[in-house]
Order: sequence, then structure tokens, then C-alpha cells
Amino acid sequence: MSSAAEPAKRAVRSRRSAGPVVAVTGAADGLGLASARALAADPAVGKVIGIDTRRGHVDGATWRLHDVCDPGIAARLGSVDTLVHLALDLGVDANGSGGHGGHGGQGANGLASRNVRGTQTVLTAAAAAGVRRVVLCTSAMVYGALPQNPVPLAEDAPLHAVPDGALIGDLIEIERLAEQAPRTHRGLEVTVLRPAAVVGPGIDSVLTRHFEAPRLLVVRGTAPKWQFCHVDDLADAVVAAALGRVSGVVTVGCDGWLEQSEVETLTGMRRIELPSSVALATAGRLHRLGVIPAPASDLQYVMHPWVVPSTKLREAGWRPTYDNPTALGVLLEQVSGHHALAARRVGRRDATIGAAGAAVAVVGTAALVRRARKLRRG
Repeated sequence: MSSAAEPAKRAVRSRRSAGPVVAVTGAADGLGLASARALAADPAVGKVIGIDTRRGHVDGATWRLHDVCDPGIAARLGSVDTLVHLALDLGVDANGSGGHGGHGGQGANGLASRNVRGTQTVLTAAAAAGVRRVVLCTSAMVYGALPQNPVPLAEDAPLHAVPDGALIGDLIEIERLAEQAPRTHRGLEVTVLRPAAVVGPGIDSVLTRHFEAPRLLVVRGTAPKWQFCHVDDLADAVVAAALGRVSGVVTVGCDGWLEQSEVETLTGMRRIELPSSVALATAGRLHRLGVIPAPASDLQYVMHPWVVPSTKLREAGWRPTYDNPTALGVLLEQVSGHHALAARRVGRRDATIGAAGAAVAVVGTAALVRRARKLRRG
């Protein structure tokens, strides 16, 4: 390196040493990895500490191996100014629903309690260690998908999602912990990011699996609005929150939305249309029988709008790199080679069972359930 470059290098080191120390839980993969890399690349950040049960690949990060559910994590937070908690397992096969990423499953009840317990442990540990700011990431799904929702919703709109005992109930409880923490722990600031449907590397959810089906399920009489959030844009939002450029409740997503007809045109996929009574009742039965991983309530998110703005982030100078069509294209590349029916992964042969494959499977199984009930009554 030339002598002329040395002063610039020392200046960057000086700026970094003056910046905050940011720790990221779940930093080995998914959103945690993307966020840790974005933080490490920002000269306003003094130091990045990755906290996970294994090391990831982040240039310049220091690693502290620990389980977020272990209260001993407080000892790992010495010198940390901001803690970004992304060690949530929201995998669709893990807990019966899906969100912005995950590490693998442990079953519905155990996983849901682990996500909530981990968040509670992290918030308590952060307060005990003198951490000033905690950043959490849930989902815009907590607003609920309702036919009367304004488009877009306001960031401070009330939460109308119905706890379903799976992902949504988990996220709502995490939101409750986030609201309570500053009152319980004086001096602790908590920022909550609520992204639209997240797409990109390491993301597997009910919403991404919707596009793994042979046809797009459309519930008759509904008007869904499709909005996405690329994981890299979400990671940039994490940086803004970690540095205190935004605070409180912060929504994240591509600008605007896509109508159902636009999604069908862009994907080249044909639709299967079902009455809402059939779709919801059948999905509920199949979920109770363990045939499909997603509860019936998740269908609301492909029926009604839950579009969000990025008001605070835009005021802070953040801009999404991806628009909705481009993000949808990323999603289609991501799910290529996968096949799913009602969010359940199946083989290629099972996924191509005919012109109305998914609908026939759903309605046919519903008929079997009704017949079994009649036989029991008889």
C-alpha cells in the first residue's frame, strides 16, 4: 500500500473507533448475516459483534458463540451500545407458518416459546449489560390483512392480526415485549422493524411458498395487494435503526404494490379460484389434521391488503434498491425447482397433478374429512 493511502486508512479506523459497538444475534445466516455485513461495511459503526451458536462469514466482525435463550448472554454484551436481535426461527416447516427467515424447526409449541423466550432473555440481558438500544424485527403481518385496510397502512396503525398459536401469535407477543421493555428497563430504547413480505437469500416463508405452487390460489371476491421487501433493503433498514436514524415502530417495503393481475402477468402463472368459505374451512381442517403447515388464518395475507409505507426510513434518507417487480423476479428465481401445495413442500410429480391440482387436493381432502365425520356419527 502506498504511503499516501496510509493516512486515509488510519482515518477510517479512527472514525470506526468512535462509532457504536453493534451486536447482532442470529448473525450466521439469513437476515442476521445480511445485517451484520451491512453494519460492518458502514464506517459509522465502530465494531460489529456476531452472536450465534456458530460463526458466519462477515469481514471484520468479532464472534461470540452463545444461545440467545441462555441468560448468560448478558456477559457477552459487555461494551455493546446497540443490540440487533435477529435470532428468530420463523421457518415455515418449523412452526406452522413463515416469516423473514429461520434456522430449522423444533415443532410448533417448542419453537414459538423459544422465539418469545429468546427475545425476552435478550431484552433483559441488554438492560443488565447497559446496552442503550435494542432493534427487533417482526413483520407487517402484525397489522392483520383486512378488506377494509387503507392502502397503505400508517406506521402507527393499530394491530389487528389474530394470534393463531403459530407465527402470528409469536410475533404479537414479541411486539408486546418490545412495548413493555422501555417501561420495565429505564433508559433502554427499543426499535421495531415491520417489513413487508421478505424475499431473498435464506428466506423461506408461507408467502414465498405461495409461488412454489403449480397455480396461484385466488380466493373469490378478494383484492390482494402484493408488496415485497428484499432482504438487502431490510438489512439497510437495520443499519439505520442500529445507528438511531429511525426509532419506534418502523415499516419497510418496496414502494407501492402489485395487483393480483400484475402478479399473474409477471409470473406467467395461472390462477385457481376458490370461494372463501371453501378455502378457509378446508385449510383449517387440513391444518388441524397436520396435512399442511400453515393455519387457515394465513390465507388472509393472500386475500386482503397489508401494504405499508416506509415513511420514517425515507425521512432518514433510506431508499429501497428493489422495486416490487424486481423483488418478485428474485423470488421466482429463489423458488425455482421447489414445489409446494398449500405451503407444504412436495415432489415434482405431486405438484403437477393436473389442471386444478391444488384445488382438487384441497376440496377432495375436505370431502374425505366430512365423510369421516359422518361415519363416526353413524
